[in-house]
This record gives sequence, structure tokens and C-alpha cells, in this order.
Amino acid sequence: MNEDQRLGRLGNTKEPIDKENKKKDYSKYFDFSNAKVVSEEDNKKVIRIEGRDISIYDQPDYKQGKRRGKEDVQVIRPDSLIPEEMKGIGNGKKFLIRTYGCQMNTHDSENIAGLLLEMGFESTEETMEADVILLNTCAIRENAENKVFGEIGHLKALKVERPELIVGVCGCMSQEESVVNRIMQKHQHIDLIFGTHNIHRLPELLRNAIYGKEMVVEVWSKEGDIVENMPRARQGKTQAWVNIMYGCDKFCTYCIVPYTRGKERSRLPEDIIAEVRDLARQGYKEITLLGQNVNAYGKDLEGKNYGLGHLMDEIHKIDIPRVRFTTSHPRDFDDHLISVLSKGGNLVEHIHLPVQHGNSEILKLMARKYTREQYVELAHKIKMAIPNASFTTDLIVGFPNETEEQFEETLSLVREIEFDSAYTYIYSPREGTPAAKMKDNVPMEVKRERLGRLNALVNEISAKKNLDYQDQIVEVLVEGESKKNPDVLAGRTRTNRLVNFKAPKSVIGEIVYVKVTEAKTWSLNGEMVEMAEVKQ
Repeated sequence: MNEDQRLGRLGNTKEPIDKENKKKDYSKYFDFSNAKVVSEEDNKKVIRIEGRDISIYDQPDYKQGKRRGKEDVQVIRPDSLIPEEMKGIGNGKKFLIRTYGCQMNTHDSENIAGLLLEMGFESTEETMEADVILLNTCAIRENAENKVFGEIGHLKALKVERPELIVGVCGCMSQEESVVNRIMQKHQHIDLIFGTHNIHRLPELLRNAIYGKEMVVEVWSKEGDIVENMPRARQGKTQAWVNIMYGCDKFCTYCIVPYTRGKERSRLPEDIIAEVRDLARQGYKEITLLGQNVNAYGKDLEGKNYGLGHLMDEIHKIDIPRVRFTTSHPRDFDDHLISVLSKGGNLVEHIHLPVQHGNSEILKLMARKYTREQYVELAHKIKMAIPNASFTTDLIVGFPNETEEQFEETLSLVREIEFDSAYTYIYSPREGTPAAKMKDNVPMEVKRERLGRLNALVNEISAKKNLDYQDQIVEVLVEGESKKNPDVLAGRTRTNRLVNFKAPKSVIGEIVYVKVTEAKTWSLNGEMVEMAEVKQ
């Protein structure tokens, strides 16, 4: 949670909320009466809008995206994803990737950066230095979308000043019909739009954008194949993301992810294990296994009785200090996974298990497919098996039709489970989801008041839980300098608690031991201790 969330000022928009609570009117972005079809080929249509040609290879299609085809997902292992004519095209040029959203987007940006580096480009953080700027976007919250369109607007002046600059939009927003139509009609300084399933196609698409001088659009609504051997520029040498599966088949009524990320597709276990072993050889201290619904891993692997528990049991034997996973769904958290996690070792004691609400009727409206009672039973089972684990969750307030009594059940669930912390959000409709068709009948002032009460309770419990760490010695993976003070280092415990302490910069990237001197609501302060002191 950020500070505004903790104080109850913001919901899942993370910016001041429109008090009138008006729904967006997307209809104005669908007027293509002035568009002219220039040409149509088998795999490409060229249209002209306001004087700009747009080459459309594929557009997002929600109806097509809702279909879960039975086609086999292919595992592709190309020797190279860079066409000969694109090798070296970036020599002397620089790229900038701005990433919005979840860990999956961060990991996608690492893949995009890897492709660009192989084409000869260099990375930069300076907008004015960049020859290619890509916005890797998030669609799960309305505010993330607003930020991206704000950035698109800001880049227009730079594009006018430097016409040779390539500006592209990718990620989850690119999978939305309304977003792509809005960009084509209103933001014609954008050169390239591609989706989450065809990142590996970036070299060809970038070539077309550079040489063709047209806006290039290729967004697959069909699921992509699993592409191994993707070049990757990881951020840092301490922690690494390891994608184990793609997509989600749950179709919760409020969630856009199944439409933007497609159906569930699992990587082969041997590919994941080889990647983890390589990271261990490189000296990484922590990996996080990623998936939109990570504990559904393996369900689509035909002929294999192999799930997340089996995978983690094998990774448990690899010499890497810490292994995490995110994000899980209660429906897929089985007894075998719990048994494997209870082994400890490099499997850390932190469970993030989004519940979303404490009332069974609202959970049914959300299509979560479990009841409050079933969630509580699962939570207690996990706590019995891993008694020292921290337990965190996601919670939504103000879902359509939520009554005061139903909201109170969310508060009572938080008291019953005693979550160590929670990400809390005010519901806002996402276009294309079933919930967006429901009447958003909880007034915004009520939503905000409920969020404030929920955050107050979450914070109270978090502060109480942190007090248990007072004067204790904890194992900390040092991530870097504190965001607030460069003279202070910051890292996380195995239970994912943030610890701030003073120590030499040389311990960044190492695992050290810290004695907690002050337990705060959302973090711990401490001082580093010697190993000998720990052993006493």
C-alpha cells in the first residue's frame, strides 16, 4: 500500500477520484467515418486517418479473446529472434522503456530490453536521449490507463521536434479495443502498438515502423505460443523474476486480465528448472515464480500429473537462498502445495492469497468460486502447516450492490485471519468485464469512507504483528539504498517485511542479520549484527 491508500484517501485508482463517479464515454473514440482503406492484403490492412497511414496486422477483439480455443500451444525455441537486417540497426542509438503495473509487466520489459540490446541499442533513462520510447502498460486500474495517456500526450511535442523518434505502446492496455481505437484516431504520433502475446515479434514490427513511416498495429487476441530462449536484460543481480505460466482462465467479473493475457499456458518444468539453476549459478539470492494465477501451474500440461507443488519441490533442492511465488488463487491452493511449502529451506514463509471480499454473496457476484467459509478453512490449514508464515491479501470495497452489512463482513474477516498486511482498493469498472455492466450503485463517498475504515483496521493489525519483531534478529536480503535516505539500506525478511538499517554499501545484494530496534506500522528499523551474535 502507498501512504494515500493507508490513510484511506485513495482507492485502486491511486489518484483523487472523480467525485461525480461518471463512467467514461468511449463512443467518441469509435468514429472512423473519415478513415479510408488504402489497401487490404491477406495479413495486413492499411487505413488512412487524418493523413496518417496505419498498417493493421491484427487488432484486439474481446469476443475472440473470450474464446478459449483447444489448439495446442506450441513451445518455440528459436536460435535468434533478430532478423539479419535488424542486427546492428540500433548501433549508436538508445531506448527507453517506461513500465507500469505488475511484476509480469516488469518481467516483460526485461524481455523487450533484451531484444533491443541484441539489435544494438543501448538503454537510457533520459527521455531526450532516446531514439525509441516504449510504454509498457497496465490495464487493471483506471488510473494506470490515465497515466499512460498523459504520457502519450507529453510525448507528442517531442515527436514533433524529432520526427525520427519511434514511440510505441505495448502491454495490457494494447489488448483493449477502446485503447487501440483511441490511439489510432486521436494520437497519431504513436508509431507502434503491440500486445502481450507477440513481444517476440518486436524486431519485425520495429523494422516496419522505422522503414514504413506508418503506424504499425499488431495485437493478437488469440493466445501466443510459449517462446523460450528469449533474450532478457534482468534488472539487478540479486533478485530475479521467473515466469512459469501465462494467462488466466478464472474470469472474475471485475478483472480484465483474462482478456489481456489470454488463457492459461504453462511452461515445461524442465525449462523452468534450467532457468532457476542458471540463476543460482549466476549468484542470484532470490527468485519469484510468476503467473497471473501461479498455482494453476501445470493444469494444462497434457499427460502430466504435475502442479506448482511438484515444481517447488524440485526448486527446493536447488542452491538458491530464497524462492517466492505470486499471485495465487484460493481455488487452486491444494494440500500438496501446502505440504511442500511447509518444508521451509529456501521456500520462504510468506503467503499472498487474495480473498477480495469477506461476504460470500459478493464473492459469488465476483465469480471467485469459493465462499468465505472455504477461504477461512484454507487459511487456517496453511497457518497450521506453516505457523511462522506471514499472510497477506487483496481486498476490494464498494463492489456493485455491496451493503454496509456485507462490508462489515470484510472487516470481520480481516479480524479473524489477522492479515499481516493487505492491498486495498476501491472498485472501479473496467470496460469489457461483466462487472462493468452492473450498476455501480455504491456512492463514491461511501466507498471512500469504507476504504478508510478498512485501512485503519489493516494498519492496526499490521502494527501489532510488527511488534512481535521488536528486539528480534531477522535475516534480511539487502536490496539497496532506502528510498527516503541514501545513507540507510533497505531489505526484506523471509516473511517479506521491509527493514531499514545502516550498514556499508558493500552488503547490498547480500543476506545479513539485523536486530530490530524499532517496530513501525509498515516497516522495521534495525542495526546489522555479526554472525557470532546471531549464533548465541
